[in-house]
Amino acid sequence: MDKTQGLRVAVIGAGPRGISVLDRLLARFLTHPAEDRPDLKILMIDPFPPGSGHVWRPGQSRHFLMNTPVLFPTVVPAAGTEHAFAPSVTGLSFGDWVRQALTDPGSGLNESDRAEAARLSPSDFPSRAIYGRYLEWTYAELAAAAAEAGAAVVHHRTEALALRRAGDGFEIEVAGEDALIADAVVLALGHLPAALNPEQSRLSDAAARLGLRYLPPAVPSDADFTVLPAGEPVLVRGLGLNFFDIMAQVTLGRGGRFVPTGEPAGRSLRYEPSGREPVLVAASRRGTPYRAKAQLESYLPKSVTLRWFTREAAASFAAEGIQPGFDHDFWPLLHRDAVWAYYSTLARTAPHCLSVPPESFLADLDAALNVDGPDWDAAKEEVLRRCVPAENRTSLEALAQPLGRRPFADAAELDATVLAYLEDDAAGSAKGEDDPLKMAIGALNAGRSVLKAVVADGGLSEESWLTELRGWFEPLVEGLASGPPPERIEQLAALTRAGLVHFVGPDPRFDVDEARSVFTASSPWTPGEYAARTMVEAMMPPNRVNATLSPLLADLLHRGQARPKVMMAAGGTPVLTPGLDVSLPPYRPLDVKGEPQENLYILGLQLSSVQWGTAIAAEAGAPADSGARTLRDADDIAAAVLAGPGVPRDQSDSARTDTGAVRAGA
Repeated sequence: MDKTQGLRVAVIGAGPRGISVLDRLLARFLTHPAEDRPDLKILMIDPFPPGSGHVWRPGQSRHFLMNTPVLFPTVVPAAGTEHAFAPSVTGLSFGDWVRQALTDPGSGLNESDRAEAARLSPSDFPSRAIYGRYLEWTYAELAAAAAEAGAAVVHHRTEALALRRAGDGFEIEVAGEDALIADAVVLALGHLPAALNPEQSRLSDAAARLGLRYLPPAVPSDADFTVLPAGEPVLVRGLGLNFFDIMAQVTLGRGGRFVPTGEPAGRSLRYEPSGREPVLVAASRRGTPYRAKAQLESYLPKSVTLRWFTREAAASFAAEGIQPGFDHDFWPLLHRDAVWAYYSTLARTAPHCLSVPPESFLADLDAALNVDGPDWDAAKEEVLRRCVPAENRTSLEALAQPLGRRPFADAAELDATVLAYLEDDAAGSAKGEDDPLKMAIGALNAGRSVLKAVVADGGLSEESWLTELRGWFEPLVEGLASGPPPERIEQLAALTRAGLVHFVGPDPRFDVDEARSVFTASSPWTPGEYAARTMVEAMMPPNRVNATLSPLLADLLHRGQARPKVMMAAGGTPVLTPGLDVSLPPYRPLDVKGEPQENLYILGLQLSSVQWGTAIAAEAGAPADSGARTLRDADDIAAAVLAGPGVPRDQSDSARTDTGAVRAGA
């Protein structure tokens, strides 16, 4: 496209993914000689501040923490990843920015930000508020660099309501403004409001009818937790990250204090209440919260090396023309790595827990894990039977059921069992690289990066995607590797000892007792039930395009410009998936006839039916095809937009996945 034509690009969604698109557009724009650059105007459309967007607003409570450490996230190529891309005008990951921000008068930090930044180490877990500052700073730097280069970046603080074709481009209907015109549109929509499911609707309707209080799924910074009544029980469904936001806000946020006890990890805190706390009654399918992150100096353990589930091994199936299945082809490899991580750590840190010398044990285990075909598992079990007493072994499959699927005599026994689990988990996190279980989890987490690369764009059969990867492995690995900062588990243990948190038990059931005008929660594994007049759904709105309340996305679906992805399960049964049906990269929505929409691109959460782990931020320094896949996708979109309509992606511009053994964290 020559300079006389001009190019107007609309990026709908100005949060982290929208900023990555802006960065890549500008980076590629600047690679052209000045005389060959188009007259570029980029419209950033979002009702929330550009950069931070909806989820990462700097004004939110500082008690809301990220579940990744400072060193992890980035929205631009940085920390090694930059070599795969045209250079960013900022080039700073979040960790880079934190180090620079304290001495940079243009960083936009306020007093609270500076106090937090000063105490953050690369392995600490920051507040979402300060990450929002980084995102806003990045946007401001990009906008200023664009202006200096002769391009324009304009933020329209409004909501996009609909898209209409206008020649080769689009007319964008927005709230409260005249329609906007663009040659190309990128949908970087992020988290969207969604309709309640039937059970949630029933509970919400009952609350309205009976005068109860029901808080539906929400972005935590949108919810008003001040309404949770002090001294009264509150039922909370969900023990993931949103639960810990609620927990912190109604304890630390109400003047409570966690005081060091001087005891070892697991019992290192006691809670001093303010008297204004509610009593949280928490429930989840497993009955326990996600396991805490280990205390590490890197995102993934430095001691963990993927030996079997390497990128080379995972990619070999496609190279041989085979579409692999997760259970049959990938899991046996990743399972070996997790087993080796656990027992090699055990042999290194606790050789007294073995029945034989550690060198002999590891040699035998290595030989068993290298047995070809399905016999490796039996060979491994034989080595463990001979060399490791039963009490020192682990079962990865059993980790999906941490309470053992056994009945409890009463609520007190259940609370005591969960408390022991919390104390043990916090102690394991404190050991870091010396905890066998946390290292096995570290191997699984490292395997997620490999999986993210190889399953994208049709790398698994649809049946395997639905019933294996998404069916059982995703819930397992999410509960193990996507947990909160270690301090949150330590705090939850203190609150449990203080009697301010109780647990419902596995497989919880929520209902309404009309006669008593209360919500109820019970578990088939524990007698009795809890009752309360307040209930909170501790979860984000579901990322399901067919349940969206976004006017823009709903309109695209209604008019057939986009469609949800349908996959085939066992027996040819069609299954409606959460994400959009899209083309190969650069991802464009397929219309109702299956045709890709020219000049319309998708990035982020709505790609959940072709990518795995779309909610995870780009990892600083990670390969462009795995941990930094979001940056590669943004770069592909930028290349297509700047090339003009109808020009396919230049494969030579895309980073290639490295092959061979992968050191976790490399």
